[in-house]
Amino acid sequence: MMKKIFCVLMMAFALVGCGIGDTNTTYDRTDIGRAGVVSVGQIIAMNQIKTAGTNSVGTLGGGVAGAAAGSMIGGNTAVNIIGGVGGAILGGVLGAKAEEALTKDTAIEFIVRKENGQVISIVQSNELGLKVGDQVILSTVSGTTRIRSRVGI
Repeated sequence: MMKKIFCVLMMAFALVGCGIGDTNTTYDRTDIGRAGVVSVGQIIAMNQIKTAGTNSVGTLGGGVAGAAAGSMIGGNTAVNIIGGVGGAILGGVLGAKAEEALTKDTAIEFIVRKENGQVISIVQSNELGLKVGDQVILSTVSGTTRIRSRVGI
């Protein structure tokens, strides 16, 4: 039974890093149907940046898995309890670090000069292959601004 629980938790950890992250072409379901503010501008600079990983379910899942594994050390009840507590602490720390490593990434900081002269910075992925000099559309929905190419519009 404990092996099954452990396997399920490990599969959940593996899936943490597989979720769709925020991109300039991926929107939250709650943004559907919401009006946004649109402006235009030009990319004047780009910088590659690192994004920090998240730390949410890794600590809990690692703690549970560590407690389950540590409690099976054997001996007597006291040893099992100490092993479970130690396993929970170690598992929580390792789970947090694993999640953080799986979810950190790189992105691009786009420096954009809007038509009104204002210069702004937007951090997002660049799966559209945008580059310095490109004319772009800036779309702000629910406080999140995304940029996309203005070509053809």
